[in-house]
Amino acid sequence: MGKNIKIFDTTLRDGEQTPGAKLNTSEKLLIAKMLERLGVDIIEAGFPISSPEDFNSVQTISQNIKDSQICALARANPKDIECAAQALNKAVSPRIHTGIGTSDTHINHKFNSTREKIIEKGFQAVKYAKKFVEDVEFFAEDAGRTDNVFLAQVCEKMIEAGATVINIPDTTGYCLPHEYGEKIKFLVNNVKNIHKATISCHCHDDLGLATSNSIFGILNGAQQIECTINGIGERAGNTSLEEIVMILKQHKNLGYETSINSKYLCEISKLVSETMSINVQPNKAIVGANAFSHSSGIHQDGVLKSRITYEIIDPIEVGAAGSNIILTARSGRAALSHKAKSIGFKLSKDELDKAYSKFLKVADKNKVVDDKDVLQILKAK
Repeated sequence: MGKNIKIFDTTLRDGEQTPGAKLNTSEKLLIAKMLERLGVDIIEAGFPISSPEDFNSVQTISQNIKDSQICALARANPKDIECAAQALNKAVSPRIHTGIGTSDTHINHKFNSTREKIIEKGFQAVKYAKKFVEDVEFFAEDAGRTDNVFLAQVCEKMIEAGATVINIPDTTGYCLPHEYGEKIKFLVNNVKNIHKATISCHCHDDLGLATSNSIFGILNGAQQIECTINGIGERAGNTSLEEIVMILKQHKNLGYETSINSKYLCEISKLVSETMSINVQPNKAIVGANAFSHSSGIHQDGVLKSRITYEIIDPIEVGAAGSNIILTARSGRAALSHKAKSIGFKLSKDELDKAYSKFLKVADKNKVVDDKDVLQILKAK
């Protein structure tokens, strides 16, 4: 048994901030139930004070989800926290997620404040949230660009105030993996009461490094990853849940595991995509349409001989239909023979050679050669 990494899914909060992805309460509940079935540890259901609809969504999810913790976001002020607590009132295991920006960029330009005042505001917010729930998570917004010594001071004070989880967001996706990992390691080694809290990673994908940064966070002491289905979210998106889960599953030597039942990954990916009207890019890792598709003749020949030659994940593990051989001008004889056999034609070597010559002419004209095209090629005299 490896060390368990908690999966904190924020598809319904940060993910829903994707332009055009607004969900109603029934749609949010549908996704929440699937997240619960998937095995997500914590579902961030929304930002209750942001709108009556979001309040209703968090409240409804709290009443209907029993196997996952339900979390609600709140800024570091009493009204936000009170609203979050009210929305979470019926949750079996509620968590309030409150916090404030800690980088000098945020302190100076967003709050026009000082480091001392920011710490005090965060401290009071955590203390107030503890009056409503036992489990309080504090986010140090823009921690990725926050001075590590100051960030350690912030974390120590928030844990002192009662925070059970400390979220270290790379809000702008700025950090390089080794830098983010070193930041987590610095906190582990320099926050004297860090053992009283869970360290959480919340990384954004502005430079395409969200998943890498989260993995480096885990390797340096983080115990929770905040992520979304399909990696959706603000700007370029968030850490992709399916990528984190399968990296840890494939690299068992790292010594980590999650509670996620990976066979539901493709199903929930499709549900989120359809509900939010956001197409998944075909080359998306794990859940993209081409994740288990092969069009190169060299790859097709290898996969037909043994799937593991070009697939490190069994499609069944993530709920995909299986390996897919796509016939194109780059396909070889092995792929054409395989396709012919699948539609009822067993070709001799001479028959295959003749059919392949015809196939190449069709393939040079068409981007993809489908079963109908193959049938016509095989029936042609």
